[in-house]
Amino acid sequence: MTHRAADVSDISAKLWGKVSQWVDSLIVMFPNLVVAVVVVMVGWGLGRLARRLVYGALARLHTPHSVNALVSWLASVAVLAGGFMVALSILELEKAATSVLAGAGIVGLALGFAFQDLAANFIAGVYLAVRFPFREGDLIETNDTLGIAERIRIRTTTIRTLEGPAVMIPNKEIFTSKLINYSETGLRRVDLTVGVSYGDDLEKVRRVALVAARQVERRDPAREVELFYEAFGDSAINFTIRLWIRFREQTDYLGARSELVMRIKRAFDENGIAIPFPIRTLDFGIKGGVPLTEMRPRVFVGKDDSA
Repeated sequence: MTHRAADVSDISAKLWGKVSQWVDSLIVMFPNLVVAVVVVMVGWGLGRLARRLVYGALARLHTPHSVNALVSWLASVAVLAGGFMVALSILELEKAATSVLAGAGIVGLALGFAFQDLAANFIAGVYLAVRFPFREGDLIETNDTLGIAERIRIRTTTIRTLEGPAVMIPNKEIFTSKLINYSETGLRRVDLTVGVSYGDDLEKVRRVALVAARQVERRDPAREVELFYEAFGDSAINFTIRLWIRFREQTDYLGARSELVMRIKRAFDENGIAIPFPIRTLDFGIKGGVPLTEMRPRVFVGKDDSA
């Protein structure tokens, strides 16, 4: 009984000694702890300030919103991480910080394998934000979707189709697929295929069509109108006329093509140039091998066979 009481007393003394040591260490480190907390709070405030300043500076350069958000967020994280590392050094916990970073790296690697698609979309979003293959408001076509790039985010891009619905496409799909940007150069070519009669003078057709095309209002005068004959069709000789227009939105292209059709039709009518149309024979149940004349009901005039 006395031996057991001595063991309990010894354990209590050791425990109390340990607690006393911790309390003494805490009292000694208390000023450093207060300074470390202040440093973290200052780092947090400086991080927010850096985020606003960086975002405002990039906004004045007219960079896309996605780029501004990404770079400003990275700046704030860098400032906050710097403050956190300074706080750990004040508390003389550099080894603990190294262990935390190593553990964070392992956790990040595991999460990377678990969320490969999310990571791929994030990396693709960073690439789109940095390389600027298109901007918000551009007319683009990708993944069988044609529309206006409405919102470019780190994970997805929202495209407003010409019919109205919004389509959200993962950035990974845009990164790995063909992308057509119709707005990048501010110009777009209009191609129109027309057929003329075999009896028309092709030189005259060429002159009349070129004069009509040059009068299109949206045409870029720095680029000449082109006309090329292509083939002998079933009922017409086909040619393609091409011109460039100043392009901002899809209605510019549709309006220029519509105006080109009307001007060529009016010019051909005024100059006696025919645009032929194909002639078709309609089949009303004709039997194979039986001439059409024999399929028609016979009309008897005069006496019938019974007379």
